[in-house]
Amino acid sequence: MHRYELIIFDMDGTLVNSSITIANAINYVRKQLGFEPMDTQMILSKVNDPTINPAQFFYHAKTFARDHERWFSEYYTHHHDKELVLYDGIRDLIEALREEGYKLAVATNAYRKSTIESLTHLGIYVLFDAIACYDDVRQGKPYPDMLLKLLDELHIPKEKALFIGDGPRDAQAADNADIDYLMVDWGFTEHPSDLEVIRSVDALKEKLL
Repeated sequence: MHRYELIIFDMDGTLVNSSITIANAINYVRKQLGFEPMDTQMILSKVNDPTINPAQFFYHAKTFARDHERWFSEYYTHHHDKELVLYDGIRDLIEALREEGYKLAVATNAYRKSTIESLTHLGIYVLFDAIACYDDVRQGKPYPDMLLKLLDELHIPKEKALFIGDGPRDAQAADNADIDYLMVDWGFTEHPSDLEVIRSVDALKEKLL
């Protein structure tokens, strides 16, 4: 594993247990639009589904609009301090990777404002060399744009980068960017039983270090 120079993490479901906040924020936007709330488990089962248009599914819109971003971020701003937590062992893992000399980055389909607020509140924002968010690129995951942006920004060749995520959008983004990928299984995405996944933060730490 030490052939890598850069390790890129997905945020929600990989670093941060944000399932409650994501579901509540989506329902907050739906409320502003005049729609009934959706079931939390239904939301979480579709957040990482690459076969749907999330703007259409959640908000009955062709694409995400500025108001969607504003309302989503508004909910995040007012509730992240009460609802977000790091998965157990994540802080130790990140600190150990930095000590080993890895560059670290985040690639997330969350908006930049929400991402910075979340990672800052959780005390790990300063540990990353770069972040790439949904509103930083033309197309979010599963497109490769944000992964390629990070490679370019940090001057790392794709052969020296590893992406770690928890869902099929992450896997497709890594494939489209032609960089190595590891799937973890402590988030809120259900994986087929025959899929090779990493089951715990300790197992991931052992694999990387």
